[in-house]
Amino acid sequence: MKDKILPIFILVITLVALVVDLPKLPKVKLLGREVSIELPLKLGLDLQGGMQLILQTDMSKIDSNNKDDALQAAREVIERRVNLFGVSEAIVQTSKVGDDRRIIVELPGIKDATGAADLVGKTAQLEFRELPATISAEMSEATKSGIPLIYFSTPAGLTGADLEKAQVTYGSVSGGSSGPQVAIEFTSEGANKFAEITKRNIGKSLPIFLDEQIVSAPTVNQEILGGSAVITGQFTTDEAKKLAVQLNAGALPVPIKILEQRVIGPTLGQEAVNKSLVAGIIGLAIVMVYMGLYYGLYGILADIALLIYTAIVLAIFKTGLFVLPPVTLTLAGIAGFILSIGMAVDANILIFERIKEEIRWGKSKSFALRLGFDRAWSSIWASNVSSLITAAILYYFGTSLIKGFAITLAIGVLVSMFTAIVVTRTLLRLVMRNT
Repeated sequence: MKDKILPIFILVITLVALVVDLPKLPKVKLLGREVSIELPLKLGLDLQGGMQLILQTDMSKIDSNNKDDALQAAREVIERRVNLFGVSEAIVQTSKVGDDRRIIVELPGIKDATGAADLVGKTAQLEFRELPATISAEMSEATKSGIPLIYFSTPAGLTGADLEKAQVTYGSVSGGSSGPQVAIEFTSEGANKFAEITKRNIGKSLPIFLDEQIVSAPTVNQEILGGSAVITGQFTTDEAKKLAVQLNAGALPVPIKILEQRVIGPTLGQEAVNKSLVAGIIGLAIVMVYMGLYYGLYGILADIALLIYTAIVLAIFKTGLFVLPPVTLTLAGIAGFILSIGMAVDANILIFERIKEEIRWGKSKSFALRLGFDRAWSSIWASNVSSLITAAILYYFGTSLIKGFAITLAIGVLVSMFTAIVVTRTLLRLVMRNT
């Protein structure tokens, strides 16, 4: 039963991997409509281009003992903003240059320098303010001449610190059209504050300010209970999403300024990808030719297992097995993958040599096959575990580029164990049964 199930299992996995590896998946009909699904490889900043920002923090008002904690807190806020906004596989890390503490942000695929700077650098301080009971003629004229409304308002005691969450919704805006809004919900304490503020401002405007700039001035018609409100304005969808992200992520604990911003073009990255593909194909071809010439039929079976290995690894890079995030390939990650191709045949070589020894000692082919796998397993296990430990150390202590290398290497090692122990063994059993 086992001998029948395993070949089918391997065939199904291989076919699924090959379909996933296609540049564009075949169209399928879903609810009467043709749907095209694409699963592109996710490329890092060095391969697809994007934006790199170097931010300098202002620690002048922070106690020297708390500067490192403030730097880490600022990094976490920026990372939350970037992740909530949906920038794929962004990298946010800190560095020290003398007494300066900096944050380096890499945003793959982002080309809008202004939008990127606004996303990571704004404090997004939300504040509700109250207006006087009556608007004097002098105040009206002053606002018309350009004096901000904030100078005539007073804090209501309700800020972004009382916020539970913010999200983009769509509803009726001025003029009767439908447009994006930002729905906000307050904490229980914030809800009580909001109810009191709306109660004493019935019939008046309650302006909402973001970083001291008015974004909305709704008129309060009645006391609002439940702690929910909507920020309306002439928002585009991207602006509303950015505002919701900034409110959810919170204000930065320290002021920052952009020290340097660079748009990295994809030309060098595409050239690196092309060269890496050529190197990978050449390396794979050399390994396959060597195995075929040296081990004959066994080597050809190992080559088939190696092709299955390559297909499975690429499918994992693209999908993350639909459980983990897809792997973001950097140039170092591609190097790790190419290295793992060579390492993938190590287990096969150990197994084949053990099988040849058992046959020389007079064992039958089927018995030699079983003994070869059993006696090679301890060496295979020790070799791959040591490689995984090395990958874990590189990932834990390494920079972003080294982490990419470690991830692809670890995936390659794990899949190579599967192909050596399951795929190669199954193929050998099928061949020996028919010879």
